[in-house]
Amino acid sequence: MSRPDVLVVGGGLAGIAAALECADRGLETVLVERRPWLGGATYSMQRGGLWIDNGQHVFLRCCTHYRGLLERLSATALTRLQTRLEIPLVEPGGAVRTLRRAGLPSPLHLAPVLLRLPGLSAADRVRAAAAVLALRRVDPADPAHDAYSMGDWLAGHDQSPVAVNRMWDLIVRPTLNLRSQDASLAMAAKVFRTGLLEDAAAGDIGWAAAPLRELHHVAALVALEDAGVRVETCVRVRGVTADGSGFTVSADDRRLSARSVAVCLPPDAALAVLPPDAVDAAAVGRLSRSPIVNVHVVYDRPVTRLPLAAATVGPVQWVFDRTRSAGLADGQYLAVSLSAADRFVGWPAVELRRTFVPALSELFPEAAAASLEQFMVTRDRAATFRPAPGTGALRPPARTSIRGLSLAGAWTSTGWPDTMEGAVRSGRAAAARLFADLTHSAEPVLEGVR
Repeated sequence: MSRPDVLVVGGGLAGIAAALECADRGLETVLVERRPWLGGATYSMQRGGLWIDNGQHVFLRCCTHYRGLLERLSATALTRLQTRLEIPLVEPGGAVRTLRRAGLPSPLHLAPVLLRLPGLSAADRVRAAAAVLALRRVDPADPAHDAYSMGDWLAGHDQSPVAVNRMWDLIVRPTLNLRSQDASLAMAAKVFRTGLLEDAAAGDIGWAAAPLRELHHVAALVALEDAGVRVETCVRVRGVTADGSGFTVSADDRRLSARSVAVCLPPDAALAVLPPDAVDAAAVGRLSRSPIVNVHVVYDRPVTRLPLAAATVGPVQWVFDRTRSAGLADGQYLAVSLSAADRFVGWPAVELRRTFVPALSELFPEAAAASLEQFMVTRDRAATFRPAPGTGALRPPARTSIRGLSLAGAWTSTGWPDTMEGAVRSGRAAAARLFADLTHSAEPVLEGVR
């Protein structure tokens, strides 16, 4: 059998995007994945007769490359996207305050959100508005801004602890998987500028209306096969070696070969298979990880009509109604997403239950009278890289030191946080790099991707 043009190692979103980009450029492509399914860090499992997503992965209207991938997979109909940013903010006692953007140009579209945020003094609101305007002048690509913390920047702009918790962390924590005090100013500025300040519609929220496996496994398999990509699952790659005419890839029980290789794996796994000196291993090794915990609660009856909600008081952060997507016929299934979950990731399920069942009853009073049918926990101790100050210099580009070998993953240098959008952008950038190497082009051409 002749060598394929490209071997993509890893079937997460980066690998799927890389394989489709290569196939669309006319390259013979093979994708291998160690697990029986595709989707990487975005997958579903069956528990208690329901389809449970490992995490509540959302996207924004500004996530153009991920949304483009959904179109490519014919999976857009399996998602929901708000027509206008709307965040129901639930408070103890059951009060709901809806934060909704106005139909005005940026940044005026955020005025109603700022005015309706509870718990802020008039002085807090004035200072917050001034800080939002100042953030528009922070360049996310400036290394000096990456070396500075968002917490220090907020303190320098007179943001009170209440404003940080009620406003800034409402956005920073779920998007960066860190609190503002710990996050890189550059990464936080990227979130606010791209997601909220450059286009009034950019921050509209989208989410999967079906189990993630339907989007990132079932639909992806069909699209890859239709594109001519050969997909092999349950293939664990042990190493990649340049052999003079291409690359040899060692798997568990055989050797694969290709003219070029895209390694689309998490950082530790990528370092384990890459040839020595392909990337700055010391720098990559300094990328630390941040956990996410999801608490899954099934009631015998509906306790809220909200499809999603956020809370800034108490342990609950974001709540999603997953009843229909999980296949629950009666009752209601709520998923609680906890980002920057260092506090909770080591807790046993019984302790999480003692904490979050009463907390949900405080936010949704009808839950107090409902019977708890199921309580489940999913946790990822290394969910994302930790975008702390100085992290930008540690993220490698798609290009490695070896021609014909590229790197992808949301942790690589995409200019985006560790998100589905970042993963797709990284995969497409890696594919463009390989195409340039194979065709001896000077530079890869892929609009909008670093």
